[in-house]
Amino acid sequence: MLEVSHMTCRYGKVAALRDLSLKIGSGETVCLIGANGAGKTTTLNTICGLIRPVSGDIRFLDEKIDHLRPHEIVRRGIAQVPEGRKIFPDMTVMENLKVGGYIYRDTMKVRKNIEKIFEYFPLLKERCEQLAGTLSGGEQQMLAIGRALMSDPKLLLLDEPSLGLSPVAIQEIIKIVKDIQKIGVTLFLVEQKSFVLKLVDRGYVLENGSVVFHEKSENLLSRVEVRQAYLGG
Repeated sequence: MLEVSHMTCRYGKVAALRDLSLKIGSGETVCLIGANGAGKTTTLNTICGLIRPVSGDIRFLDEKIDHLRPHEIVRRGIAQVPEGRKIFPDMTVMENLKVGGYIYRDTMKVRKNIEKIFEYFPLLKERCEQLAGTLSGGEQQMLAIGRALMSDPKLLLLDEPSLGLSPVAIQEIIKIVKDIQKIGVTLFLVEQKSFVLKLVDRGYVLENGSVVFHEKSENLLSRVEVRQAYLGG
């Protein structure tokens, strides 16, 4: 579904990603792990068109997309749940969801997608007129995921969905990820907690902008050095 080939990205003269290559197959759940500053968020933002690579290319469903603008990439079927959620706090839950469906001009389609999100997340239906900024951290993450699903993505990018959440909220996020897997959406997760390796098929380990390991999840989970260096033990 997604193929990133020999991608290099820079912030000024500093290389954030160096000759990075990875693949994600349709229906897979794949993770990207690494220490802070390794280039994980840069990888997702480049796939989404927010950053332009200086070399290499990105192909999605056999189409080269690294020259496209972010909204065009969303229309192709890629959506991102950004690090820190980045919901619109002064807008209601309903308004946030409608923003997620902006690619559709058909209001009936938007309405149907909202109902679908409410089926996935009944709590959002209860809170639909509540300001998003007044939700708990776990509820805001739920809203951020629901907003991304409003565009009917084929590939969903999740950037540290457990960041800043309580253990109880993290368990809810794990359940949500499993539910998304059941509806057939391909997932690419960035995480720094070891639970992610129990949810994914394969994992890439990023260090200083380059892939240093790529293995099946059970192999990565068995590597003590990976758990200690990248997943908090």
